[in-house]
Amino acid sequence: MYLPLLLFVLFFSKAIQATTNHLQTYIVYVQKPEEGVLSDSESIDDYYRSFLPTVTDTLEDSLVPTMVYSYGQVISGFAARLTANHVCSRDECAHSDILAGLDAAVADGVHVLSLSLGGPPLAFYSDPIATGAFAAIQKGIVVSCAGGNNGPNAQTVSNDAPWILTVGASSLDRSIRSIVRLGDGTEIYGETLYQPKDFAPDQLPLVVPQSEDGRYCLSGSLDNLDVQGKIVLCERGRGNGRIEKGAVVKAAGAAGVIIMNDETYAYSTTADPNLIPASLIPYAGGQKVIAYAKSNSKPTAAIAFKGTLIGQSIQSPVIASFSSRGPSVTTPGILKPDIIGPGLNILAAWPFRLGVNYTVRGPTFNVISGTSMSTPHLSGVAALIKSAHPDWSPAMIKSAIMTTSDAVNRQGKPIADERLKPANLFATGAGHVNPSKAVDPGLVYDILPEDYIPYLCGLNYTDDDVTVIAHKKISCANYEKIAEGELNYPSFTASLSSSKVTFNRTVMNVGEESSTYKVEVDAPVGVSVVVAPQTLSFRTLKEKLSFTVTFSLLKSMAEGSYVEGQLRWVSAKHTVRSPISVYLGSKSAPLT
Repeated sequence: MYLPLLLFVLFFSKAIQATTNHLQTYIVYVQKPEEGVLSDSESIDDYYRSFLPTVTDTLEDSLVPTMVYSYGQVISGFAARLTANHVCSRDECAHSDILAGLDAAVADGVHVLSLSLGGPPLAFYSDPIATGAFAAIQKGIVVSCAGGNNGPNAQTVSNDAPWILTVGASSLDRSIRSIVRLGDGTEIYGETLYQPKDFAPDQLPLVVPQSEDGRYCLSGSLDNLDVQGKIVLCERGRGNGRIEKGAVVKAAGAAGVIIMNDETYAYSTTADPNLIPASLIPYAGGQKVIAYAKSNSKPTAAIAFKGTLIGQSIQSPVIASFSSRGPSVTTPGILKPDIIGPGLNILAAWPFRLGVNYTVRGPTFNVISGTSMSTPHLSGVAALIKSAHPDWSPAMIKSAIMTTSDAVNRQGKPIADERLKPANLFATGAGHVNPSKAVDPGLVYDILPEDYIPYLCGLNYTDDDVTVIAHKKISCANYEKIAEGELNYPSFTASLSSSKVTFNRTVMNVGEESSTYKVEVDAPVGVSVVVAPQTLSFRTLKEKLSFTVTFSLLKSMAEGSYVEGQLRWVSAKHTVRSPISVYLGSKSAPLT
């Protein structure tokens, strides 16, 4: 029997020692056997099976194959069904499915992968998406991943490995409009997907529940209130969903519901398939409703439906409240997310089935919000670039998307967050994707898969850790470690205390054969940014030129604060823009 080195085993020993006979799927990472361990007649699958236990499925009363899938492209290892105390958790099974899907995609020669499974920040050698994505870029595949829906809290961004295009979510200039009209004439714009044509926009009595449970329209909380034929105001949150609140109001006999955002969601509204005439309104609008109801002995309200309206918001794009924010916990020296794209109220295919046994077919399409909606938009843009430039690497495509993005909205003002205040770089990343410009970026920053090894070693990962990610044996002693900021990344993240920090970058000319670029810098407040040289002159296509960027403090500033700026390389035809984020103080070590 072989003695394999198990690098990472997810509950492997627990599964073998379990007393019940129900089977779970587990992912086991295994270091590849040394050359000569396997005979000519033995396969890697034989190697895996040699140390797997025999299991019996008591439901079938028979021996069953232990190994579910053998990974040959994405990782070194396998997924296996083993006995455990509980059936496999959703995340474990999902990770197994994702690895299998990645493995098949890499083998089939796809060009772009779009992944929406998120989770808490993890060291790259332990979130399967990061290891699978690294295998993908080694094959020239662009991997676009959802940044997560845990915003607007800071340090919530996931899928933040630098070889992944990490995507945040923004709004469109489209509204699926509903209007709340108060008895005093005040109009408050909201949204709902349910737009009944037979609901007259007449003034009806308005009820604002006063009890704690009633405010949130929890189940049974309206039983002692007279809401028959009236409109009820509900506050968002407190354990039940927006649609469920409408169901509670409908069951109590009300004619309609107004759902107000809490302060966290602010002006970020979603269009829901409500079960009753409804309008989801911003927090500020909700405060107007409450103030009006308090000042009137017989308050009234009406809900009018205006359907889908295009070009309504000159402030778009706006950051969606749920879009996860940086800075990255895992790798704070890399600005994440990388980019934002449309992810709020997106029409999407909806193949879900309903019912206890999922036997009832649900709607074919739905309007959905999330970074899982913005990620496919970016994947499509990556595919567009790949079709125009089939020889470009994943990093070049990522660079093209980031350096051509928009930092301003339709008004020409800074992109706003869910509070309609200027959003920071930890919400926007490089900016909002601009597909037409991304196809012709002028210059690109390239990173080869091998270039990530010194960076991974610089995170103080062990040789085994890096081996798992790189899918080959790595000894960090053979590499000169680099800091995160030394990756040839299209953005700059510096941590300053008293000393200067200098980063090296190299750009490739993919625009005009003969072109000259001059640098322009909007330096962060209190920070000196020196670029050398200040002019890059290219004579041929695919020519590479290097430059340095040195950051230093101009004066003492508050410890722990962030300041922002941008660097642009400008030619007669192109502007190649990179965001700058500077942390004032000694940054904490990355997650290991």
